[in-house]
Amino acid sequence: MKKRIVLAGAVGILVLLAALTAQSLIKSGEEALGTRKYSDFQTPQFCGTSCHGDIFQQWKQAMMSQAYTHHWDEIEYFKLAVPHGEKDKAFKTVADGCNGCHTPLAFMAGDVPPPRPEKNSRANESVSCDFCHTVTGFAGDTPFNFNFISEPGKTKYGPREGKNSPEHNLAKSEFLGTAEFCGTCHNEKSPFGVWVKSTHLEWKEGPYAKEGVRCHDCHMTYADGFSAAMGNRYPDVRQHLFHGAHDPGKVRGTIELRVHPDIREAEPGDRVKFTVALFNQKTGHKFPSGSVEDRIVWMHVQAVDAAGRVYHLPVDKKGFAGEEYTIGSDVLAYQDMGIALDEPDFKGVPRDGIPIGDRIFRMPYFDPQGRMTIQQWNTKSQGVDYRIGPRETKLETCTFTLPQDIAIGPLKVTAVLNFQKLVKPVADFLGVPEDESEIIRVNEHATVIEVVD
Repeated sequence: MKKRIVLAGAVGILVLLAALTAQSLIKSGEEALGTRKYSDFQTPQFCGTSCHGDIFQQWKQAMMSQAYTHHWDEIEYFKLAVPHGEKDKAFKTVADGCNGCHTPLAFMAGDVPPPRPEKNSRANESVSCDFCHTVTGFAGDTPFNFNFISEPGKTKYGPREGKNSPEHNLAKSEFLGTAEFCGTCHNEKSPFGVWVKSTHLEWKEGPYAKEGVRCHDCHMTYADGFSAAMGNRYPDVRQHLFHGAHDPGKVRGTIELRVHPDIREAEPGDRVKFTVALFNQKTGHKFPSGSVEDRIVWMHVQAVDAAGRVYHLPVDKKGFAGEEYTIGSDVLAYQDMGIALDEPDFKGVPRDGIPIGDRIFRMPYFDPQGRMTIQQWNTKSQGVDYRIGPRETKLETCTFTLPQDIAIGPLKVTAVLNFQKLVKPVADFLGVPEDESEIIRVNEHATVIEVVD
């Protein structure tokens, strides 16, 4: 009996070691380039037309299905990243690596750079169903730079155990429900070792991680229903909506604003200080997050007197290091686009494209020459992080000296917080469709003082 137990234990250990060895042979990150074939994975259309019709339609409308075909991603990749990699071979691997998250099947198939979206290749599947449901973990200690481990095959991984379908086996995966799963692509280091995307890390350092609120709880909400046509009904089916920065409904209301004056009555020539409180009550990470080099969030404050005259109220400076990058300006920036554009003397484009003096909530990225850049792969350093953290309140002030000719009567002061996915001067220069630089009004609030004789 003892011999049988010892033998069984030895066999079990050998099986475990074999499994661990097999997994260790699976490449991840940059090493995964060219290690798979497109045919190892089913197409989203196959999943959607066979069993998972509703989930497929949700995914098809989400950015996950457009990570490679989306207009700005295509322009940034083919106009900037690929030419940059061709001119400086040190960035060739980085340019190839863009596909590790934007179209992982193409990357693992070695199809880099992939055909342009109009060729309608399988690269257009972007982040597909079969990709996510074959991920079993990540390599190393920290999820970043597409270091996921993908094991395509008959077994698909999901959030629950259940009966196998005619098409595939079903295995429960705890990993798919973790924030680390998301972090494999929503954390990114530049070749210079700078965290140019850190949404997962921001969440991990914030209050929601400590409370057990994960990425999925906001971006893949639960609902009663079916995940498969032939499956059971569940009260907690994850919706594959992935709504984020590209969903105006998700962005609106992210930050609460309240503005109040230090006095309620004032005469022409008096100085009135207006304080704006901005509270991040909605995101589990900083706002903005993700492609911070592209995003711009800014506060605009204006006063309207009783005669309808409009006055712009610039923000009061606080005096912290790097503050100049957080106040609207017409200086030129992004000169390193000239590398890809083969314009060595490129002067840049206006940095912000917003009213001068408005407060910006951002973290600037700098290239090796110390110039502000939107090219995350060319980021060697970063400036002050003046974004709004989860459950953080920032206080801003605007001091307004009432003009001598201001109209007597009520003076309405309104603070508005705006968001753009891509700074407009860059979008206009590169020919990016206008919806990428549309202004989304996050929130606003107004107060009134009385101007008296």
